[in-house]
Amino acid sequence: MYEFHEFASPDELADTLTVEVAGALAHAIRLHGKAVLALSGGKTPARFMEALSRKRMPWQDVIVTLVDERWVDESSPRSNAGLLRRHLLQGPAANIEFVTLWRPVATPDEAVPSVTKVIADLPLPFAAVILGMGEDGHTASFYPGGDRLAEALAPEGKDIVMPIRAAAAIEPRLTLTLPVLMAADELILHIEGEDKRIAFEKAVAGADIMEMPVRALLNSDKLVKVLWTA
Repeated sequence: MYEFHEFASPDELADTLTVEVAGALAHAIRLHGKAVLALSGGKTPARFMEALSRKRMPWQDVIVTLVDERWVDESSPRSNAGLLRRHLLQGPAANIEFVTLWRPVATPDEAVPSVTKVIADLPLPFAAVILGMGEDGHTASFYPGGDRLAEALAPEGKDIVMPIRAAAAIEPRLTLTLPVLMAADELILHIEGEDKRIAFEKAVAGADIMEMPVRALLNSDKLVKVLWTA
């Protein structure tokens, strides 16, 4: 299930999302002493990351990781870790503990044991997970046609992370699996642009999660807050 929230501008959305995430983190810190946040890459979240980086809060008690990662060096412009370093780990947020998914190995398959351990050792569940969505209905690295898509989306799956390959993904990817994401205290889908609105409406009108994997979230019993602006 989902709640849909429309905003007048990208700045308004970024500011609202910042307040929402900061509140979720503060709540987790009060309860557990630490809070873990999982963020997505791509072009959409940069403005939000910059707004969040300016927020004054106890960043020393926050751990940030990624929902998924393209298998490229962090110096690549396509690296999600690189995006996060450029837009979030600045100013007041410069000293956040960042847990990267990338490892200097040839394939994401080789990194699975190491990344599985580091994610399992975090104080889970995530206080908040911020997801994006492609026009093809992918979210995280759950791409239509992905070679391990069914395994990554398995509700009862035990894997924490999974390598996945798909033609539309370009590079091999490493992604957190659906059960790990769904266990988050707060799950938010951040989308922008008319094409994404059309894709979202198509997603909520259908049921086949292999066709549009974002349906695994939207059609579940978990509340997903959807934030959209043109």
